[in-house]
Amino acid sequence: MSSFCLIIQGAPSSSASLSALNFAKAVIGSGHQIHRLFFFQDGVLNACANIVAPQDELHLPKAWQQLIRSNALDAVVCATSALKRGIVDKTESDRYELGGSTMLEGFTLSGLGQLVEAGLEADRVINFAP
Repeated sequence: MSSFCLIIQGAPSSSASLSALNFAKAVIGSGHQIHRLFFFQDGVLNACANIVAPQDELHLPKAWQQLIRSNALDAVVCATSALKRGIVDKTESDRYELGGSTMLEGFTLSGLGQLVEAGLEADRVINFAP
């Protein structure tokens, strides 16, 4: 059994995000483990609670959230990338007096150290960039 760290750099509107989601499902379905999902650059938009998808399209942020919840995955959102794009958790919202979290439950705001650690712990690191 192998463990994977997936870096998701594509926004929900990109094929990179959908490819990463499908790959993550295939990894889990094959009996392998996902050590960490790391959402970076525009990929942090996959953790945004304020995205509304058209009714005839897959709502990628909610699809990620469901995968994370149902498999108890560690989903880290790069804090610097998130703050630049208006995505904050309750702590950062209070810190900057923004009026509330804009991040979906199940995701955790953290730094690049989490990516470095995952790279050391996982057997494979795969990057999904647009």
